Amino acid sequence: MPAVTLPGVVIGVDIGTTSTKAVAYDTEGRQLGSHLEGYPLNNPQPGYAEQDPQLILEAVFRSISMVVAELVQPVAGLSFGSAMHSLIGLDRDGNPLTPSVTWADSRSTRQAERLRAVPSGLALHRRTGTPMHPMSPLPKLLWFAEQEPKLFERVAHWVGIKEWVLLRLCGTLVTDHSIASATGLLDIHTLEWDPQALGIAGITEEQLPRLVATTAVLPNLIPQAAAETGLPERTPVVVGAGDGPLANLGLGAVHPGMVACSIGTSGAMRVMVERPGVDPLGGVFCYALTEQRWAVGGAINNGGIVLKWAGAALAPDLGEHSEEDLVALAARAPVGSGGLIMLPYLHSERAPHWSALPRGAYVGLTHAHRREHLVRAALEGVCQQMALVLSSVRAAGNEVREVRAGGGFARSGLWRQMLADVLGLPVSFPAAHEGSSFGAALLGMEALGLIPSIDVAAELVRIEETVRPDPAAAATYASLLPLFAELYDALTPTFASIRRMAPGLPTGPEPQA
Repeated sequence: MPAVTLPGVVIGVDIGTTSTKAVAYDTEGRQLGSHLEGYPLNNPQPGYAEQDPQLILEAVFRSISMVVAELVQPVAGLSFGSAMHSLIGLDRDGNPLTPSVTWADSRSTRQAERLRAVPSGLALHRRTGTPMHPMSPLPKLLWFAEQEPKLFERVAHWVGIKEWVLLRLCGTLVTDHSIASATGLLDIHTLEWDPQALGIAGITEEQLPRLVATTAVLPNLIPQAAAETGLPERTPVVVGAGDGPLANLGLGAVHPGMVACSIGTSGAMRVMVERPGVDPLGGVFCYALTEQRWAVGGAINNGGIVLKWAGAALAPDLGEHSEEDLVALAARAPVGSGGLIMLPYLHSERAPHWSALPRGAYVGLTHAHRREHLVRAALEGVCQQMALVLSSVRAAGNEVREVRAGGGFARSGLWRQMLADVLGLPVSFPAAHEGSSFGAALLGMEALGLIPSIDVAAELVRIEETVRPDPAAAATYASLLPLFAELYDALTPTFASIRRMAPGLPTGPEPQA
């Protein structure tokens, strides 16, 4: 029997921090094929987190080619998403002069702190939507100018990882408004490169890619890319967006009041708004999905990685693959962990304070606490940090009516319930969709005219379960959250002293998926 040809198959390609995943979808949201390729995140010195752009390019080509080989349907186009905040210096021929310096790299902590310390730093944050934090390309550019001046002078173009891949895929150097809005260099209100930010960075507009909409379509693959991927040269490529806003789209959280929450290795919380803006205190970021939809929220460094640390540090006897056993151990402790609070800043932190200074801490430890209390407090600390991000989202003037969540933590019933209890809100968990890759595919479908708009995303995402907060547990966490929030300010001088005493210790996250 001949294969049935379904119209409108788009491959969403998500270039992540430690892997690229390509997933093919049709216009009904059905997944038709997928492939994941991993690559290392290197730490040559404390605080460094960088990658080989060529390895990532090869992983992208392999991922696409493996999916193409699975399909019996024709491919209508490719659409891209990627991790935000990466930075690569290219020579005049488009060859990398630097590794890809990722969001996790904290070498520019001092440059970021200098920018945060002056009044113009907050103004720049509010104008560009990007916090003054070492994750951002702006402080990274300052670091290169100050620490590698000869190399800095040789760079003809500064790009992110998606721009590098698109250059090698289509021969065109462009960047979308979404990735650009996470550089600290774009005025999100005019959608033009910000002159003051460029002046601080010491670069010119000509050194940056041409700005295009996230729905811009590049009409052709170069011959080598076509051969590598197994696609025709005339395959259209949608430039796409950053992985964060695309995750909202992939969860169907595209309307005001719908918050997307994800906890994987790290975590994030974002709500879509129709106009760009940052709260007066600069507690949130603001990144573009399209010119009419903006993701306001915050990201945290310490998500599932905290559970992994707890396994290694507190329960090594449970073995390397002990996530279920660890969660079962945590379930033996009461809600609130017997008054034990953990600040889960094992790998510094981002939202809502946007400082690379903090370290992890247990507060309230007594002789009565056992390791189940320590593990549960670690999980509770991650959820409490997410609650602080949610507070900042609200402080930016956003209504929150619904929370949709995804990520590795969603496999745990205890962690699902804990998040609902700490947030004090029902949390809906969609059935399996590959988040950013699904969002990339949906954005591509709109750009190629295969669906009327990305509003259909909310209709295509099927909710698997909605977890409602337990009133007693929610009350306990509501009483603990102000204490959790106060501890950051109380311990900031201690964090600063520790860093002065041990300056060689890394302040950013370790390499993880």
